[in-house]
This record gives sequence, structure tokens and C-alpha cells, in this order.
Amino acid sequence: MTRKRFRRVAVTIEARMASERLPGKVMLPLAGEPMLQRLVERARRASSVDLVIVATTDRPADRIILDLCDRIGCPVHAGPVDDITERLLGAARRYDADVLVQLTGDNPLVDPGHIDATVALLHKRECDYAANNLVPGLPIGFDVRAFRVAALERSSILSSDPVDRVHGSYFLARHPDLFSQAGWTADDGALRWPDLRLTVDEPADYELVRRTFETLHAENRDFRAEAVVALLRRHPDWVALNATVRQKAAAEK
Repeated sequence: MTRKRFRRVAVTIEARMASERLPGKVMLPLAGEPMLQRLVERARRASSVDLVIVATTDRPADRIILDLCDRIGCPVHAGPVDDITERLLGAARRYDADVLVQLTGDNPLVDPGHIDATVALLHKRECDYAANNLVPGLPIGFDVRAFRVAALERSSILSSDPVDRVHGSYFLARHPDLFSQAGWTADDGALRWPDLRLTVDEPADYELVRRTFETLHAENRDFRAEAVVALLRRHPDWVALNATVRQKAAAEK
């Protein structure tokens, strides 16, 4: 039997100006344009995606994000600050999506191919939730999560825990007893580097990501994860820039 195709697959990129460790980080420049814009460009290259939505907040400080989205022609939804589950659901309702791919604005090196692989896995396995970070393997910052909006709606009913809601789909991920899951990650090949930090939380993270992005972007604007990892294996001095930055646990966010 042929599996039913998804009606509309939307990438959501969570972005806001407030950040405890690096305020305004989503607007920091990468090769002359804001980091958020660069992530939108990369997400749009995924062939499985119908549209990319920036999911920001309704706070006045985030008006700059709305203005950026208007300038680059990117759909946007402004919702609650700390209830990201509701922010994502609001974006899905507004743009009539039945599947969301959840990205965060501090991970500008996400590979469009990883988006496609995760959406394909969600479809093939006919599950509620698919991700490339259910088990360690890929660098921190390559995270892609895809899930059915119906499953997220159910999770919203089941959990009012602030830890679940501030991470959007966290309840889905930590309840395989309630939601069917599928995962993929790097094997023992070139991409396996689970301790490498490519997410932007602190100035040292930004410096590493900036050097990496600008070097690869100058050679090929559609660079992929393999090029990122290969470059950084040649530059251990760059990797050392943020080696002491600690990744926060989910409950700390």
C-alpha cells in the first residue's frame, strides 16, 4: 500500500533576541548577513520542505526579527516567549502544516540533507517523531527533529511541565511509550564527532562557527556537513576555541 504523502512540511526556526550568554546572537553576522538569515537560506535548500517559518516571540525586542523576515520574504509567527510548544503549534495552524521540522536559530550549520533524511524517515516509518539526535553521534548543532503536528497537539494536552514546553517537542522525544519514534545518526564514519560544539551559546561558539561558515561559504554556498567536519579536523586550533563551553542540560534552559 502506498503511504500517504504529507500535506505540508514546514521548517520552524525558533529565534529571539534575548539570550543569557549571548544577547542578539541570531542577528550576528555570518559572511555579511545575519545568522538567522543564513539558517533560513540553508533550510530552504531541503527538497522535502514546503516552507520555512521563523517562530519568534511577541515581545517588542523581537520586532527586529519580524523586520528581517519581511526583508527576506520569510513567513514568520510570533508567539509566547517560554511556551515553545504553543509557539510551534501556532505556526503550524497559521500556515496549515501537518509536519514540522524543528530547528533553532543558534544552529546555523544544519545540513539541508539532514532535514531531508529526517523527513524521509518520518514518512518511511510512519511514526510520530523522527530525529538525528536520539542517540549521540553527530556534532552538537546539527540537530534536526521532525514530527507530526497531531502528535505535538497531543503532547500539549498531556504535559504542562515548563521544561517540556520550553523545548517544544521535548515531551515527544522523552516518551517513546506514548509516541512512535525513529532515529538516525552518524555511524563510525566521517561525521561521527559527538563532542564537537557547533551551536552558538557563547562568544567562543560564535567565533568557531563564524570562521567555519565564512571559510566554506567562500568556496561553496551550498556546503554540507561533511565539509564542516573535514575543515575542523584540519583545524584543531579552531575546535579548541569553545572546548571548555558546557552544554546546558534540558532542565536548565
